[in-house]
Amino acid sequence: MKTFFVNEAFDKAVEDYLNNKNKKEGVIYNSFLVVVIRLLINIYGELDIINPYQIKSEKALDVNLQKFGASLEQITELKRLIDGFYRIERKNMSSIKREVNVYFIEVQKRIIDLFNLKRLNFGVTDSERKEFFDLLYTPGTSNALRLSYNFLNATDIYEIAEYYKVSIAKVVPKKSMEEEKNLLSFDVYKMFGYKISDISKMNKEEVDNLNKGIYHSFDINDNAINKDYLLEEKIKEFKMANTPITTGNGYVDILLVMSVIVTTIMVVVVLGVFVF
Repeated sequence: MKTFFVNEAFDKAVEDYLNNKNKKEGVIYNSFLVVVIRLLINIYGELDIINPYQIKSEKALDVNLQKFGASLEQITELKRLIDGFYRIERKNMSSIKREVNVYFIEVQKRIIDLFNLKRLNFGVTDSERKEFFDLLYTPGTSNALRLSYNFLNATDIYEIAEYYKVSIAKVVPKKSMEEEKNLLSFDVYKMFGYKISDISKMNKEEVDNLNKGIYHSFDINDNAINKDYLLEEKIKEFKMANTPITTGNGYVDILLVMSVIVTTIMVVVVLGVFVF
């Protein structure tokens, strides 16, 4: 019996996403569950969604999905709704009479809630907001497949657009109206011993200084145009084959890890980042 990373629906959605990333206008890439993954990637970044799948760690996914303030109950409910949608769709494929899939609307609402938590607590860019809304199944989406699917599945084709509108109308707390923070993947911060609660307490300048320290620890110029790509590649080297950072020699391993930590601490101190 196959063991699933989260459940059959979530696993299939991630697999279909990975297998169809280069087919942007394809049917599968614009199918509902793949769009769900794309919406989550819009909120959290690809690494925070795909890495837990690659290491088959549902716990890692749960931690990542909570980083903007969602509760574990919200995440558990979302996964349940995604699985419910998948089960009804499979039933519809083998049935003459199509059943209205009530999860179509509910899944989108829960994802809008997650997006709004990020907006309220950390801020989002205009491009992130526009991309997120366009991915939703509304009469205003730019994709014909999503447009037609909304007409097929929604009793009220404007329901999701209206829900999004009401959610976005919520006032941003005063503390979140400061200049937006440029956040790296949560996995990167975890490698250096930072929790998301630590990052949330920092202002934009402190986060920028921390990011510079992380780039420097990997010998990456923080002014490099492709610095995010270079950082991702460096991290992949450390996580190659999903194994711990190791040279095969315990003593050398200690020196390797210590050199990264010492370099980071030196840069962070120089840049004025203090961790309590």
